[in-house]
Amino acid sequence: MYAESFVRIRLTPFLPLAALALMVPMIAGCHGSPSADVVAAVNGKELLRADLDRLYKVSLGDSTQKPSAVEEKMQRLQVLQKMINDEILQQRAAKLNLTATDEDVNSRLTEIKAPYTEEQFYNLLKQRSQTLEEFKKNLRRELTTQKLLNKEIESRINITDAAIANYYAANKSEWNVLEPQYHLSQIVVSVGAVPQAEGQPAHVTSEADARKKIDAAHNQLESGEDFAMVAANFSEDPATVPNGGDMGFVPESSVQRHPEAYEAIMKLKPDQFTDVIPVYDLSAPGHKLAYFAIFKLSGREPAGQRELSDPRVHQAIHGLLHDQQKQLLQNAYLEMLQDDAKVRNYFAEEILKQDGQ
Repeated sequence: MYAESFVRIRLTPFLPLAALALMVPMIAGCHGSPSADVVAAVNGKELLRADLDRLYKVSLGDSTQKPSAVEEKMQRLQVLQKMINDEILQQRAAKLNLTATDEDVNSRLTEIKAPYTEEQFYNLLKQRSQTLEEFKKNLRRELTTQKLLNKEIESRINITDAAIANYYAANKSEWNVLEPQYHLSQIVVSVGAVPQAEGQPAHVTSEADARKKIDAAHNQLESGEDFAMVAANFSEDPATVPNGGDMGFVPESSVQRHPEAYEAIMKLKPDQFTDVIPVYDLSAPGHKLAYFAIFKLSGREPAGQRELSDPRVHQAIHGLLHDQQKQLLQNAYLEMLQDDAKVRNYFAEEILKQDGQ
């Protein structure tokens, strides 16, 4: 099985069809014909058409527009390339003894299940057409990739103070704050289609179920639980969940777009959080309820120039440069592994044979 988030890391951009074609061995008769169930092989490990079919459907999300025959084949090629990249990483991790253990998988599974009852969790699996074992296999692949990249990439990253100073000097205007800002964190529970991780279809939550879930989160906060931990367990915003719900500094004008949230936030002191707030989609007819939210205020900042001596500026630039270097090294690392791998893309060969005449 292959992680439905496709490792959640875009290690390389999608390759155009012509580039993929160049990767395909074109010498007829050099290899035996594979089974019709096999779409590719990585160092002899066969990738199955059934997995490609499943992940292709996932990649379509909730789109109701049927792609053309050519568009479908291009999308399948892109999905298959991600499967190939994922398999290359899995095999490399296995060689380095970095495959996620049962303990790793079960620990992560417990974290994922925390906001749900057993019935709710299994209903989610059913909506995704997954068994628990399939879900755990996907988790193992994702965790394995994380362990591999942490070892092979993170150890190579070095962000110096000089690099940070140079970036600040070249981009000083970015740190001139034009309006007051609020350092906020959030816990969001959507009503209707709930956003999922990349490549996974949304599931639908009723208003009553969403309210029940956000109330459970609020009760934990009231009992003294850490906001970041509660956000990690309950929030459904994929952009902020990895940071414990931290939204960073939000301009006042952005907060004012949702009057009900702005009014509640203005009453907070630092480290306080709001009651449950219904937030409406003001662009929808009748201002449809979009989600329930809880906001925490960590601090307020006035307008003005932020200096490099400000620890937050230093940290923000460090994080930006770190992420850039990490992405660069990941791309280079995968290219290196691809060079060493023996890859046979039978599906690409099939397309060239059928459509290239």
